[in-house]
Amino acid sequence: MISSLILIGCSNDDDNSPTNVNQTANKQSLGSSATDLLNDTTYKGLTVEMVSVQGFEPTPTAINAFKKFLEDRLFKPDGISINQRSVASSNMAPFTIEEIRQIENTNRTKFNEGDEITVYVYFTDGANEEDSGNRVTLGTAYLNTSIVIYESTLRNLSSRSNSPMLSTIETATLNHEFAHLLGLVNLGTPLQSQHEDSEAKGHCNIENCLMEAAIEFGSGMMDMLGNGVPELDALCIADLQANGGK
Repeated sequence: MISSLILIGCSNDDDNSPTNVNQTANKQSLGSSATDLLNDTTYKGLTVEMVSVQGFEPTPTAINAFKKFLEDRLFKPDGISINQRSVASSNMAPFTIEEIRQIENTNRTKFNEGDEITVYVYFTDGANEEDSGNRVTLGTAYLNTSIVIYESTLRNLSSRSNSPMLSTIETATLNHEFAHLLGLVNLGTPLQSQHEDSEAKGHCNIENCLMEAAIEFGSGMMDMLGNGVPELDALCIADLQANGGK
């Protein structure tokens, strides 16, 4: 499990998931679907199921930028679709990751089928339970095709004086977490060169890379977003290309 952090100043009885679809392939370890997401050998299309608590939907600007990020990195000749819908609050905030998985079991409706791979992204109306003081969680990639974005936390940050626009924070968080699904850094996509941060596993040691740990902690992240959404550096892109991506 990889959490995006910033330092600032199983199924239940109500499970509505399809019972006639094999869900096993979507409930594996983080990074294990990196190759399938990157290339078109098994899956020629990608569907992203975005489920948001009502009133906490991501901005259209962030969604468009996120889709472009995916199109730039993935070989999916049948296209990339982003399906958005809203649901009522779970009233479970603040959340443990186990509760986030329980919500996924209730709300997720799309799973790998045929030559289409799916990813589930949930936008919450509350914070992570482990937030303490100035340490807050922006998002977590917690399974091979599952991401949670703590949208209420992102909105709180964007409302602060001199903070980046909400769409910028959303895009950076979405791109960063999805890149973990793609196996970065050294989480399922093999390293082509040594650029994993020895002090922050799963992250890049190249300054200003999207996968740099600085994007997760403190003023470094805010400084990076001050120049717009960070991009993947050449070494991260080389890893993805060697694993079947663009």
